[in-house]
Amino acid sequence: MTARIATHSGSFHADDVFGVAVLAALHPRHEIVRSRDPAVLAGAAFLVDVGGEWDAARGRFDHHQRGFDGRRPAGEGYASAGLVWHAFGEAYVRLAAQELGATLRDDAVLRVAQEVDASLVRHLDLVDTGAQMVAPGVFGLSSQVALLNSSWLEEQGLDARALARLQMERFREAMAIVQRLLHRLVTRRIGQELAAEKVRGAERLLHGRVLYLREGGMPWTAVVVQEMPDVRLVIYPETDEGGQRFVLRTVPVAADSFANRMDLPRAWAGLRDAQLVAASGVPDALFCHTNLFIAVARSFEGALRMAELALR
Repeated sequence: MTARIATHSGSFHADDVFGVAVLAALHPRHEIVRSRDPAVLAGAAFLVDVGGEWDAARGRFDHHQRGFDGRRPAGEGYASAGLVWHAFGEAYVRLAAQELGATLRDDAVLRVAQEVDASLVRHLDLVDTGAQMVAPGVFGLSSQVALLNSSWLEEQGLDARALARLQMERFREAMAIVQRLLHRLVTRRIGQELAAEKVRGAERLLHGRVLYLREGGMPWTAVVVQEMPDVRLVIYPETDEGGQRFVLRTVPVAADSFANRMDLPRAWAGLRDAQLVAASGVPDALFCHTNLFIAVARSFEGALRMAELALR
């Protein structure tokens, strides 16, 4: 069965584009309608940012009606993006996980949905309701979506039908961008949830002060910062043009901090190859950053030896 998803005609904004994008992803067989005509809207399975009702059970997601006071627990008001995500965010996360061949517990699904709301959806709502200005320049998502609206110059000489076609074309362009960004954000959040379990189970070396991740590329910072106060250094593999090598990273004091629980030896700062080998005594040492938060060796043994020296 085809799901009819309706939103308002005319200029679009990030909140209505986002809401339609989420519903379209959950209903691959869908029809998108843009209208303010009550007769057209009446037959839709979902109304987004139009219709004067908020009733998730009936697929109604408007926030413009008198008396609307939908708010997040922290008091921030909802626009249509947030209303749709509040109702269907977890379903979207489950679908994305299924497409990745991953299984998430219910608590992990909820965390991902909440993180997406905090980092993306709430900002779309805040901009739409006038509670927050857009990001600087034209590169905030709300501004990017608004930029895709047709300009007065493009609309010159168009009759109502041609103008509606142009606006629908631009709406679909905006929706494709939002769908892509949302899918990437949710995919990364799912990856963080799955990686967290592997990080918790990773091997601890050198009296528990070094964490060894056998798989490279996993996000580990949040878990180590929040749950492993004794870990000072992390070792993990990565691949470059020369093949596999092993990275030695210091642990930050907070997930969003440039300060670290410890620094690598100052004598290594900015050195690479033969100079670093001479300074460290590690025969396959490759590089140490000037800011002393990352070093690289060709072998695991080399990286572990560098960790041992750094911890002295």
